[in-house]
Amino acid sequence: MDDGVHLGVLDASRLQYSQSTIPKEVLGTAGIPWGTSFTDHMLLAEWTAVAGWTAPRIVPYGPLPLDPAACGLHYALQCFEGMKVYRGKDGRVRLFRPNLNIERFNKSAARLALPAMDKDALLELIWKLVAVDERFVPRTRGDTLYLRPTLIGTNPSLAVTSPQSALLYIIACPVGPYHRGGFKAISLQAMTHAIRSWPGGIGDCKAAANYGPTIVPQQTALSRGADQTLWLFGEDESITEAGVMNFFAVISHGAQEPMELVTPPLDGTILNGVTRRSVLHLAREKLVADGWLVSERKITMSELGVAEEEGRLREVFGSGTAAVICPVKTIFWRERHVQCGLKHGEEAGAVAQALKKWIEDRQYGDEEHEWGVTRLGL
Repeated sequence: MDDGVHLGVLDASRLQYSQSTIPKEVLGTAGIPWGTSFTDHMLLAEWTAVAGWTAPRIVPYGPLPLDPAACGLHYALQCFEGMKVYRGKDGRVRLFRPNLNIERFNKSAARLALPAMDKDALLELIWKLVAVDERFVPRTRGDTLYLRPTLIGTNPSLAVTSPQSALLYIIACPVGPYHRGGFKAISLQAMTHAIRSWPGGIGDCKAAANYGPTIVPQQTALSRGADQTLWLFGEDESITEAGVMNFFAVISHGAQEPMELVTPPLDGTILNGVTRRSVLHLAREKLVADGWLVSERKITMSELGVAEEEGRLREVFGSGTAAVICPVKTIFWRERHVQCGLKHGEEAGAVAQALKKWIEDRQYGDEEHEWGVTRLGL
């Protein structure tokens, strides 16, 4: 019986283990669809409005017991995070700015009336799971162990109300590059008939409800020869996100004006991506001294189209945990093919290449930095 000391608190010191008796073979990522091969274990922790958090458990990976009436299944009371574990050339494993993921996870949970998680306890539990399944962290650069912390409402009720119970679980899978071609430029279909998010909605949360409705527009983009969707909003066709990535453009404003790296602002419709934050920080750290302007402002397809017509659109790329940096070669917009600054045969511009290297140097520990978080013994 619980003595009450830990009542309600997510507490890593109470972690219980149930080791898998059938260890899986560690396979490479080649030929395996992204996000479909999982490690031996997962982490579970249950919460109720009456008792708070139970003791967390690391158990063999397997199906979850959910009531068919679980509120999370009916009303999208689900949120998640995407994180990666990197193995450096020194053999050590690293998380990349995990505090930012945990901060955003709690923000998403709060927006869906799901319970808060103690940030230090959650980070400790993540490390515990990584330690148990450390052998699955790939040794090939570019391959990583992807972590998916997930929180879902579980109480059986068809009433539209706040969850009275919830389940936190974390699963892990070794992955290669998100896009099959690796670090190669993709094309985008500017979506004029479907909207990803809107003011006052949940576009700034990593909620399950943001992702399911994007699949049909993505199929439309593929049918038109594009790789991903470019999400627009409003009559002025403001750019918001590129697929599941944040959007960046490099624009020249003339010989006497600074080069500009621009991304849409955090207006509630856009996810505050960890990689986005890292791109902006690095650009301000390394480019501003060379006279660059780094902006978070509204940018429309019309502005982008004019910049392309005038030869001022130098680069476009997306950023995100899965892809890191993803160059864009073409945007299909209405009847136009907007060319995004890459020369024939080029797969990435100089800015995209530099940012990718700067970020990965810190992710893999080539540059020792506080963003690359290590753990003693790993």
